[in-house]
This record gives sequence, C-alpha cells and structure tokens, in this order.
Amino acid sequence: MPRDILPLTIPDVSALAKALGRELTLIDGKPGHVQLLNMLTRAVGYRNFQHFRAATAAETRLGEPLSTPEPVDHALVERVAGHFDTEGQFLRWPSRYSHQCLALWVLWSRLQAGAVYSEFDISLAIRNNHRFGDHALIRRAMIDAGLIARTLDGREYRRVERKPPGEALALIRRIATRTPA
Repeated sequence: MPRDILPLTIPDVSALAKALGRELTLIDGKPGHVQLLNMLTRAVGYRNFQHFRAATAAETRLGEPLSTPEPVDHALVERVAGHFDTEGQFLRWPSRYSHQCLALWVLWSRLQAGAVYSEFDISLAIRNNHRFGDHALIRRAMIDAGLIARTLDGREYRRVERKPPGEALALIRRIATRTPA
C-alpha cells in the first residue's frame, strides 16, 4: 500500500523540543509509532495525527499553501466555505458556534477599516453580503464576537481591528476567489 507523504512545517524547533520533552515524560517506556506521530503533530498545534492528516488533505483540495506560520485546520475552512455561495454570499447560519464565528470573519473583512457606520449603514452592509434575511442576528453575533463595536446608544458602529486567526484568513481568501471581479 503506497504511503502518503504529508509535509509537516515546524515554525519553532525549540518549542517542538520542549513539547516533545513534556509528552515523553507522561508515558511509560518507549513510545510506539502512532504515539510518536500524535506527539509530533500535537507539538506543532494539531489535536492529533488524524487531525493533521485531514487538514493536509483539505489543504491540498483547497489549493492552499502547504506551509503557514501557524497550523490551519483546512478541513474546517472547507466545511465553513460551504455556507457561502459561488458569489461569496453568506447562504445560511451555521448551527455550530465555531463555524458561526469563522464565517463572521468573512463579513468583517468586507467592512471598511476605520469607517464609522450608522445602524442603518451597518445593517445595509451586512444585508448586502448574505442571503438568509436576518441581518440583526449577524450584527449581534459580530458584536458578541468582538468583530464590531458600537456606542452605548447604538448610533455608531465600527469594525474592531484585529488580526484574524489562520482559519479565518484562509476562509477569507477562499471566499474572495469565488466573488466576481
């Protein structure tokens, strides 16, 4: 049976060595093959080897770069991208909270940095980027997630400038390739 070659990028060898040292102290005796695979992939940020394998397979399907500064769960990005249509419009509200938060980053990326929005304008911006008709749900979720902030009286809304996590950046890039120029 042919073996799949799965490239593993290690951003910090010192952190890898420390993580492996901690893991080796927790086991008795010599670790087995699967234990070593799990230790290595956990040390660079994956849950286990299966998570790493699934993320690498999704990475290949998505055509994303194989080396990033932080591990990206491309399987998650692929699942959340299914909530957007071919024009990059948000189609349906995900049932999982982690998918909701990740999908909101796409809408966050479409808000102008530094701009002050009225409630009408922020609602319009959200309405123009989704198809399921509940802009208030999305607006509240973006506030709860800390992606937009509003004044106490609700008159002004601003995008909160933050660095998106790796999965959010990959999803934003993925959805941006779907939108017509």
